[in-house]
Amino acid sequence: MIALPAQPKSALSQWYQRRFAGAGLRMRRIGMVALARRLLIALWRYLTDGVIPEGARLIASEI
Repeated sequence: MIALPAQPKSALSQWYQRRFAGAGLRMRRIGMVALARRLLIALWRYLTDGVIPEGARLIASEI
């Protein structure tokens, strides 16, 4: 089972768990692609509009 261990309370992680946690291997593979697409959209929104994904935690950079 795939999970986002760094941020298990994020909306994307919870969505994946609800949708694909009990599914077979084939459905989990499909779920990984769907999760990657949703993550790409969330990152694009963050970069273009500054919208932080729901449930995500930001860590201050030391740079």
